Amino acid sequence: MKIPFLDLGAAYCELQPELESAVLTSLRSGWYIGGHEVDAFEQEFAAYTETQHCVGVANGLDALRLALLAMGIGAGDEVIVPSNTYIATWLAVSECGAVPVPVEPVESTCNLDPGRIEAAITPRTKAILPVHLYGQPADIDPIVDVARKHGLRVLEDAAQAHGARYKGKRIGGHGDVVAWSFYPGKNLGALGDAGAITTNNADIADRIRVLRNYGSRVKYVNEVQGYNSRLDPVQAAALRVKLKYLDEWNTRRARIAARYTVALHGTGLILPSVPEWVEPIWHLYVVRHPQRDRLQKSLSEAGIGTLIHYPIPPHLQQAYEGCGFAAGQFPIAERMANQVLSLPMGPQLQDADVEAVIAVLQDVARRFETTR
Repeated sequence: MKIPFLDLGAAYCELQPELESAVLTSLRSGWYIGGHEVDAFEQEFAAYTETQHCVGVANGLDALRLALLAMGIGAGDEVIVPSNTYIATWLAVSECGAVPVPVEPVESTCNLDPGRIEAAITPRTKAILPVHLYGQPADIDPIVDVARKHGLRVLEDAAQAHGARYKGKRIGGHGDVVAWSFYPGKNLGALGDAGAITTNNADIADRIRVLRNYGSRVKYVNEVQGYNSRLDPVQAAALRVKLKYLDEWNTRRARIAARYTVALHGTGLILPSVPEWVEPIWHLYVVRHPQRDRLQKSLSEAGIGTLIHYPIPPHLQQAYEGCGFAAGQFPIAERMANQVLSLPMGPQLQDADVEAVIAVLQDVARRFETTR
């Protein structure tokens, strides 16, 4: 038995004729920077996310970094970030010269805890950067409320939340800006690196358009010191095809998640907790277990692929060892790093494979119980 964690090849095969036609059309157009495909995708993704503006960029990290710069975040400023996230969230802050200030998550949802934010705010705090982790929206309303109370900006990291809803509204414009990654493994994934920002703020959108293109809106006229971070038209063409299927593929993911949740109840695994006010899109189905490494080994031996999102929290990464963080300083994030395990998930995952994963997990849970 071989069940991959995620089968990108199967996703490509399902849409192969449309993807290849769209890419070929883009190649034959003669437009290799910008052009119709990029403009069309920006319009379509803005409409999909129920926002006024979308700006395509080269990747998700650039989306975060350029959004922060467009909001005026710079050297010496502080940005509140989750202690439990992929390091890109922190890197974007650092690349602006600002300082990431970690705040612990709500343990049941793994997302930034709104109740802990205010204690982390200082006179240097300029923004709050929540992450909609694993495809489940963070509790964004109280986060925005705290930000408005203190005159702060809110940048949402939605790299894993394409199509998710918070209180009935799609993620895309609850805060000031939302940053997106279209890395191939995302729910809406390109054929390589790609990213975007969405916002209802026309001034911020305009600043990002200038920053992504060498600081220029008129060729050879550079208003500011900008960057080269433009969404490739071939990737935009592929994304336009995949966007048409995103809701259907998210529905397939939800069915798999529902099956996992029912079948794995009572196995000793800590299962995902979903508040009634969110509609997750199950980018990942993450369980927790105090014997995670043993559990992962058992699944691997049975031919089942899993991943750990994420094994080392950012504050314990070598990249941030000079910031004075210590082991034990953020115990919730550290506990999650030692316990989380992502099960196979994807719209092309077959029912038989889902049942095979469940059967192995149930068997492993029984063995764990007898040896406890």
